[in-house]
Amino acid sequence: MKPLALISRITQLVPVLLGVSVIVFVMMALTPGDPVEIMLADQQATPEQVQAMRHDMGLDRPALERFGIFLSNALTGDFGLSFFHRRPVFDVIAERLPATIELTLAALLLALAISIPLGVVAAVKKNGVVDRLAAIGSLFGTSLPGFWFGIILIILFAVQFKLLPVSGRLDFGCEVPPVTHLMTVDSLLRGRPSCFADALSHLILPALTLSLPMAAVLTRVQRSAMLEVLRSDYIVFAEAKGISRRRILWRHALKNALVPTVTVAAIETGSLLGGNMVVETVFGWPGLGRLVVESIFVRNYPLVQAAVLLYAVTYVLLNFFADVLYTTLNPRVRL
Repeated sequence: MKPLALISRITQLVPVLLGVSVIVFVMMALTPGDPVEIMLADQQATPEQVQAMRHDMGLDRPALERFGIFLSNALTGDFGLSFFHRRPVFDVIAERLPATIELTLAALLLALAISIPLGVVAAVKKNGVVDRLAAIGSLFGTSLPGFWFGIILIILFAVQFKLLPVSGRLDFGCEVPPVTHLMTVDSLLRGRPSCFADALSHLILPALTLSLPMAAVLTRVQRSAMLEVLRSDYIVFAEAKGISRRRILWRHALKNALVPTVTVAAIETGSLLGGNMVVETVFGWPGLGRLVVESIFVRNYPLVQAAVLLYAVTYVLLNFFADVLYTTLNPRVRL
């Protein structure tokens, strides 16, 4: 990739982050409720104590001044103190982020494992049974909300059959010293297969819930791309040369058909970060998404602003990564 193109992409990040910061700040400022009153709801605090707490949090300053302070501090990596935790926002987010990363990666891998083979088979067996079932599944996957899938999976596999746990990342009996802070990875690195099985059982339901809508979209994209590639001249020429059908599909057609799938997968991965707020709340998953939901309820302004900025940066970087991978799969494309 050329340096000028890289610099251009980085500069595009600045107005995006500024716009996101303004929107989030305004939305939180217009949301009814006072953080101090919420925190002191069950306490008999005097007006002087309330005012002192508001001053300590900086809430007695004008909105524009608070926004300016947030931006100037954010440029140095300082997102302030969490109102509720009374600790640096960066530290609070860093504690919850590995759980969200683990859930997002598991959902992404699961969605790709479902959608790519299913999309290829649906294209090869066009209008067949698999194709029609894939179309029906994609319709349901894109139409029904993710939390509904989660509730149904909990009822079936946790309540009825009692096969999988309902919430959390690990049972209390398992303690895994952190290495990467990803439970499934750390349990393997520490040589604890029982803890790995336990962490995996906790991960299955939320990852499956998060991956189903994404798999539905990617299946249709993969099918359409595969159908277009199979009609290409070079595929017809390869068939005329007597190359086996399996080799044509997996070595020639699939590589080119993956180009649009990769692009959509990057966009959908960014959407996973936003969608996991609901899923993490349903399954009690101790990740960043659940933390953001809790922070919105208690009007924890600094943490919500920092988390949304992190989502925005991740979303832009994922799209940039998709563009780079796009050029790798199709060298004729230049950024």
